[in-house]
Amino acid sequence: MLKKAILNFKSVTPACGICLNGKISPDGDSVLCPKTGIRALDSSCRRFCYDPLKRKPVKIRKPSGFSESDFKL
Repeated sequence: MLKKAILNFKSVTPACGICLNGKISPDGDSVLCPKTGIRALDSSCRRFCYDPLKRKPVKIRKPSGFSESDFKL
């Protein structure tokens, strides 16, 4: 049940690189999956199960164009 609930998020697209079953290969170009074998990072299969710990977060940019005087009262 939890697996289906997580897949409903629109920001998560199925990919072997963030799957619970797969393990990133030492060269970092493919995924070693015990279910389906060697696969590409961006491919997926019906056994996809999202692992949030494998996700790489997007870096937030610092706002530019402000000076210290903009933040003084």
